[in-house]
Amino acid sequence: MKYIAIDLGLKRIGLAYSPDAKMITPLNAVERKNRYQAANEVKEILKEWDAQAVVVGIPMGGSSEDEMRRRVAHFMNLVDFKGEIFYQDESNSSLEAEEIMKGQMRYKRDGRVDSVSAMIILERFLRTKEP
Repeated sequence: MKYIAIDLGLKRIGLAYSPDAKMITPLNAVERKNRYQAANEVKEILKEWDAQAVVVGIPMGGSSEDEMRRRVAHFMNLVDFKGEIFYQDESNSSLEAEEIMKGQMRYKRDGRVDSVSAMIILERFLRTKEP
């Protein structure tokens, strides 16, 4: 199954792709100008990479989990994705991504950290799917 992971942010949307549930690569992030533009760009990326399932990172266990699920469901409704949608705990994935990238390049707000965060979210999800 081909997966795309989404780290949904207010300014950028990080994305990562797995063609086979083994290898994962970060994709270019989507700069979010408004929800409709962002949803259309994500929709095109899902088509381009022939995604069969989407894994969306949300903070789980806190008081904001229900609100985030509602927001994510609204966004994915705008994307109009027909495949399976899974939710994965994204707790500390951005901090982990920043740690991974530390020293590799000067920190820029260009979406690379967001997409590495999406990669971490997808790694976590795929680990739970292993037999």
